[in-house]
Amino acid sequence: MSFSIISALIILGGLSLLFGLGLGLASKIFHVEKDPRIKKIEEVLPGANCGACGAPGCSGFAEGVVQGKYDVHGCVPGGEEVAEAIAKIMGIEAESVEPKIAVIQCQGGCDNSEKRAHYQGIEDCTAATLIDNGDKGCEYGCLGYGTCVAACPFDALSMGEDGLPVVDEEKCTGCGECVKACPRNIISLIPVSQKVYLGCVSKDFGKAVKSVCKVGCIGCGLCARPKIVENEIITMDGKLPVIHAEKSKDLLKDLEKAIDKCPNNCFVVRGKEQKKKEKEPEVEEESVT
Repeated sequence: MSFSIISALIILGGLSLLFGLGLGLASKIFHVEKDPRIKKIEEVLPGANCGACGAPGCSGFAEGVVQGKYDVHGCVPGGEEVAEAIAKIMGIEAESVEPKIAVIQCQGGCDNSEKRAHYQGIEDCTAATLIDNGDKGCEYGCLGYGTCVAACPFDALSMGEDGLPVVDEEKCTGCGECVKACPRNIISLIPVSQKVYLGCVSKDFGKAVKSVCKVGCIGCGLCARPKIVENEIITMDGKLPVIHAEKSKDLLKDLEKAIDKCPNNCFVVRGKEQKKKEKEPEVEEESVT
């Protein structure tokens, strides 16, 4: 072996040793001690890495809690039990927060709604909306291609026989991933204690709604009238009724008349099969403000 090769190897070996010592020294000088609470919080988290908290995974959430970026209740799948455990680690009190659940604000399944075209493409609601805003007659209704089902990290959604998503309330954690995934914004999170919600998000009125859906809200405003519902538990926001559950101690009882009088059965009672009226009464197309 020539002297030049031996010299080169010695020089490279010396440089490698020098750089190694330099990196080792730098790691000691610039080492940042990790807060031990981060590891403890990670250990009590469910480890779903669903992103519902807004952080990039459970480790990111744990670090964010210690830094004050996230609330102890930020882990939705963990619920109250995990929130209390995190609060104990942080040395603070965890205030009680009512969990939420996902609901589908559309009843326009295969038997109740019209289609204006035949979609052939990727089985994805977002993809379908890119082609002339989808194939559904109602431009606000569920497209039925299961994007929300694919987005749910807890297997709490499935597609029903009528082409609408079905929420498994025992599995739903209220993480909100389905809400973010739906391009039609028909999925909402409501408090678990709220047993009634509006099953429609259409912003159209009367005849326009009836022409594409049998169970869509026609904006008649009947449910918001004082004779039907007291204390403004329901108010009208443009065409759609808004339920103010916080104003009622017994929402199901207070909305009994509204549910019964609604001409299109637009109110959904959780855990109860929707009744069908034999004949729909004629309701004038009107807007209540």
